[in-house]
Amino acid sequence: MTGHHELARPLRSPADLDPLLERIGDAGIVAIGEASHGTHEYYAWRAALTRRLIEERGFGFVAVEGDWPDCYRVNRSVKLRDGAHEDPRDALDSFDRWPTWMWANDDVVDFCRWLRGFNVERPEAERVGFYGLDVYSLWESMHELIGWLREHEPQHVQRAIEALRCFEPFGEDGAEYAFATRFAPTTCEQAVIDLLRHLAEERSRGTAGDPEDRFSAEQNAVVVANAELYYRTMVQSSAESWNVRDVHMADTLDRLFEFAGDKAVVWEHNTHIGDARATDMAAAGMVNVGQLLRERHGTDDVVLVGFGGYRGGVIAGAEWGAQMERLPVPPARSGSIESVLHGLLGEDSLIVVPGHGEGPEWLHGRLDHRAIGVVYRPERERWGNYVPTVLGERYDAFLYLNDTSPLRPLHLERPEEHVPPLAHAV
Repeated sequence: MTGHHELARPLRSPADLDPLLERIGDAGIVAIGEASHGTHEYYAWRAALTRRLIEERGFGFVAVEGDWPDCYRVNRSVKLRDGAHEDPRDALDSFDRWPTWMWANDDVVDFCRWLRGFNVERPEAERVGFYGLDVYSLWESMHELIGWLREHEPQHVQRAIEALRCFEPFGEDGAEYAFATRFAPTTCEQAVIDLLRHLAEERSRGTAGDPEDRFSAEQNAVVVANAELYYRTMVQSSAESWNVRDVHMADTLDRLFEFAGDKAVVWEHNTHIGDARATDMAAAGMVNVGQLLRERHGTDDVVLVGFGGYRGGVIAGAEWGAQMERLPVPPARSGSIESVLHGLLGEDSLIVVPGHGEGPEWLHGRLDHRAIGVVYRPERERWGNYVPTVLGERYDAFLYLNDTSPLRPLHLERPEEHVPPLAHAV
């Protein structure tokens, strides 16, 4: 294992990201991962890189692994829209889908406050946005859509209410709906299709209301359709429902390119960002956002940035829907990517992957790579939490962090907060 010193550079301040900025060049999509949803250092370094991309390279929006309605409230705040929260913290503190700590935490607050300050100095049409890519918010998106229709297209309100009424017997519970569709012949699919068709017909005739709010309403309609499909496939095939979710996220990003600008920073877990073809996910029939971005936009226009940590602490739940805890992260499994880098480097480092298959053995061999989701049990490390990975194919750059610490959430999980159905822990 030679050549690691030529690849790795110490990572101590945002200025140390210069080699990565050089690698990014003129690329229009930079997707930045995280090895857990609860680690301060991943969020802080991701924000530092994103700030530089916005300030120095003109990136136009940030798109994250979060629900569209929640993130749109943040977007309105950072863009200083009329009636929006003056402090993005208030918008983030209102997130109520478990696990709220993914976005309702101090690091995201710090970044969004910075982004609002950055936007103050810019013309309204050039302000940098903050959007959610995820698919879970079926009911929230339907309620948002109905509210918009009442104000702008009242002729469609009744059809939207009828579509929502189809879901009412399931108590706004995706799992209840999913299991019901498995054993009953009727689904809400047709009601959603009819609603989308009528909205599309109306869109071709006019452009009522504020353009961004109209785009948001249309996106909520798309979420409803794809969430219905996601929950319906969830009980049939884990791989298929995963694919519905990641294709939805990639499609949403493409829709945003048409509306919000042509240069995007994407924030998601490594499991979505790193190219699935360089892991065991491909053999399971799964695709992900990183793979789809490379396939759709070309490797020259896409830079995938991964993270990994050797030891430390994390915020997670011991089971799905459980109260968050500060949990220890033990030293990485022997022979894993994180363990190898700890032995070679022993300090926080940036690795920019060379082209043409160059570089040391650990970059091109298949090694275990730790992935901590929102559910984490440290005592199970020896059996799980690792994804077989070819690092140099999965990412274009990698930030290795020797010691990590937990995020600081804005609030504990509240009993009334909605818990999505158990499907995927990342």
